[in-house]
Parts: sequence; C-alpha cells; structure tokens
Amino acid sequence: MRIGIFGGSFNPPHQGHLLASRAAAADLGLDLLYVVPAKTPPHKCLPEGTPEPEARLCLTKLLFAGEPGVEVTDLEFQRSGPSYTVDTVIALKERHPEAEFYLLMGADMYATLDRWHRAEELKGLMTPYVFDRLFEISSTAIRALLAERQGAALVGDAVYREIIAHGYYGAKADFVWLREQVAAWQSPRRMAHTIGTEEEAVKLAIHWGADVDEAREAAILHDITKGLDLDTQLRFCEKYGMMPDTEERVSAKLLHATTGAGMARAEFGVSDAVFQAIRCHTTGRPEMGLLDQILYTADYIEPGRDFTGIERLRALAYTDLAAAVAYGLDLTEQELRERGAIPHPRSEAAAAWFRQMKEG
Repeated sequence: MRIGIFGGSFNPPHQGHLLASRAAAADLGLDLLYVVPAKTPPHKCLPEGTPEPEARLCLTKLLFAGEPGVEVTDLEFQRSGPSYTVDTVIALKERHPEAEFYLLMGADMYATLDRWHRAEELKGLMTPYVFDRLFEISSTAIRALLAERQGAALVGDAVYREIIAHGYYGAKADFVWLREQVAAWQSPRRMAHTIGTEEEAVKLAIHWGADVDEAREAAILHDITKGLDLDTQLRFCEKYGMMPDTEERVSAKLLHATTGAGMARAEFGVSDAVFQAIRCHTTGRPEMGLLDQILYTADYIEPGRDFTGIERLRALAYTDLAAAVAYGLDLTEQELRERGAIPHPRSEAAAAWFRQMKEG
C-alpha cells in the first residue's frame, strides 16, 4: 500500500494544493493521501489575522471534499505543542504498518529538510516526494487578493464561501461572485431590478461621498430573499436569529428586508452598516444614516422604475437626499392608504423624524 502525507498550514487552502495533491497521487500511484493541516507549524510564524487552527482545518476539508482517496485528518490537533512531522508520520505508520509512506513537499521545504525536528529519524520513515509549483501564486498573494474583493477562483467556491461568511483574512466578497449568488435566488426580472439598484446606489454614493463598495454590496444583496414565500422567510428568521415584528410576520413583502439583512450578515459577512441599510430599505427608520438613505432611494428610483412623482424624486436624490427619502416615504404612505392599507409603524416614525429634521 502506498500512502502520501501532505502537510502544511493551508493558510488558506487553495487550488494549488488540490492540483499538487492530484499530480502526486497520480505520479506515485497512491492508494491513500492524508492531508494534514498543522495546528502549530514549527517552521514559520503564521501572519497576523490567520484564522484559528480549527477554521483552517474546516477550510481544508471543504477544499478536498469529494476527492477520491483523500482524507483530511485532524491528527496534529490531537497533540499539544508544535506540529512536528516526524510525530505525524509515526502515528500514521502505526495505523498502516505495512505501507510505504511518501511525504509531499515543495522544493523550498525539501531544501530545509535536514534542519527539521529529528530529521534523520524522519528520513528513515518515509520517502520525500518533491512536486513542482503547479500554481503560480503564493498563499501570501492570495490573502492579499481576498482582502481586495478578489481571489474567489483561486480557492474554489466552497472555501471562498466560508471565508466570506466569517471574514477570514479580512476578505470581502468579490462583486461578480456576489451577483452570481444573488442571481441563484432571484428571477431574471428581479435580478434586473437588483442591477439597476446597484448602478443607482453607486452613483448616489459617489455623489454624496459615501463608501461606494458598501453601497454596491448593500444594493446587490438588498432583495436576495424577496422571492421567497412567507413560511420560508419565517424559517430564515429563526436560522439567522432575526426577530420580525407583528406586521412583518404576516407579510413576505415586508419581511424580506429582515431576512435579507440576516442572510447578508450570516452568509456574506457584511458590515453593520450594510446590514442596517438592507434591514430598513423597505420601511425606512428614524435616524437613517447616509448608506440607509442611499439604498432606500436607489431602490426607489433605479432606471426600471416608472410612476407618478419619480422625476421629482430623482431630482431630489441628487440635490437633497434627506428630502428624497422623505418624499419616498410620503409616496409609499399615499399608495398604501389608497389601497386601504396602513403604513408600517417604522415608516411613520421615519417620516416624523425627517419632518422634525427639516423643521429643526
């Protein structure tokens, strides 16, 4: 039996690790490959902001999920102290006493092998297998890209999704990837509205000096749950720990702002400001901040909208944003009352707050 051991910090695990493992397995004819994330690498200090060891283990399992003949093991998490390779090899040889062991490593690591802990003993237990760099980008570079809303393809969807959800490496969602996630939840018509809202939110953010990336992110995600029925949204409230009010509990149209905000935070790691903007984009709220006002207005005036009063609303949006929000609240109240419906209490409170701001 031929067994490979592929250890490392996997910080983060990426497609290069996957390609290297496949190439080695094929070249050596491996029957089994153990992938061994190090809990405490002895040969290097992990950079500031590195996820906890258990998080790196989880990411590594996601990367190698479904790979035939590969087992990601937490063997080095079961020991205290540095993760010495010699101890790992000994433990695995006890499991497979008759097997031939091959230790997979890059050329840079092989060059330092003689300085490893108990190096001579280690070399007697396994055969080194040195693979060429198959992926011309380093983990350091990938970490930098993740913080710049890039790098999704370099780590793969499952790993990237987990990184974004938890904000590992200071990562923020790539906008192309984010649109793809939202499109999976929405009809083409709803997605067209989302793109229009995004375009308008970016213009407003530039005009009023807001964070453009946050405005874009909030707009892309603001309606992600709008097509879901009420029962599904109520289940999402439980999942994301959101507390809908009395009116939201009976209206999917109202509730989507709450569930959308919950999903945005839990699944896409958005900031508090983006969460709040999504949360109030339908009803408004008292003391709306700049991002709140931008998303509320962009949702109202995106290019696909057409209703009586929209030209005035579009003009106000670029001359007096607060007045635009107040006018939008008034239009909504008028429409609801014409249909015999009652505005949400939060909308009434928001309208009162804007009137007070104008008078004060």
